Amino acid sequence: MSATDKPTIIKKYANRRLYHTGTSTYVTLDDLAEMVKKGHEFVVQDAKTGEDITRSVLTQIIFEQEGKAGQNLLPIAFLRQLISYYGDSMQALVPSYLDYSIKALGENQQKFRDQMSTAFGPGSFGMMDEHVQKNMAMFRDAMSMFTPFGLGGAVPTAATSEPDKGTKGAETDLEALKREMAEMQQRLSKLAGG
Repeated sequence: MSATDKPTIIKKYANRRLYHTGTSTYVTLDDLAEMVKKGHEFVVQDAKTGEDITRSVLTQIIFEQEGKAGQNLLPIAFLRQLISYYGDSMQALVPSYLDYSIKALGENQQKFRDQMSTAFGPGSFGMMDEHVQKNMAMFRDAMSMFTPFGLGGAVPTAATSEPDKGTKGAETDLEALKREMAEMQQRLSKLAGG
């Protein structure tokens, strides 16, 4: 979107209908999801008050997408951790960290797709595991800067969350990661039309 382009205004009425002012038509949350996927910028406003309600509508789209079979992107552990940050002193840091992480994922998206399509052999998950570990280490470091005594277990790691787990637990985690990666590959293949 160029600097002169303005985002499309979507008006949400009291009856929960969404009106696309650019096309003068009513749209659904699925239509808005497609607009997001195609990179179309929009702002959702309450038709009566003019209040910007884009965040709540985008959250509603995510909720609906998560409810569809095979569409789950947000692991339960992530959701629990995210909920725990509401009202916490770390709440202010979380949005910028998540924004940075998702931008990095987007920038590396094609590289990940290429590697995933060829990497389902021995050692294929090492790079992804390394990337996740680096992100978690960076997150823990950032969190420790804002707490007087470090994290004190606020963000558990595989090494600290269950000390009795040992190698068997690490293998289980690796198997779960492999399964999730295989599911992600299937979804990516479907998206690519193959």
